[in-house]
Amino acid sequence: MTENPSGVKTLAIRLPDELHLQLVLVAQLDGVSLAEAIRQAVESSINRRREQGDLASRAEAALAQIEQEAALRRTALQALLGPTPAAAPPPAAAQEEPKPPTRRRPGGASA
Repeated sequence: MTENPSGVKTLAIRLPDELHLQLVLVAQLDGVSLAEAIRQAVESSINRRREQGDLASRAEAALAQIEQEAALRRTALQALLGPTPAAAPPPAAAQEEPKPPTRRRPGGASA
């Protein structure tokens, strides 16, 4: 499987000759490309599984397992890093240096 920047994946699949020929004929009869016929078949399969109901529960179980494994990995990584140093206090507010007084020339003009 290769990845395209357009968000479309390219797959190479192996089909028995007879199944390939049937797929080619279905695509021709439907007036679509072979790639479109495959895409439609995959989409139909996913929709059918989604409607059967147990796909959602299995997906939720897989998600829970992924989150549990991620928590374990996070803990292991934190152990590798060692104890977290105490947060450094925020830097003291920078004090402005007083501006040197300006010299005044006679008549009120500044130097």
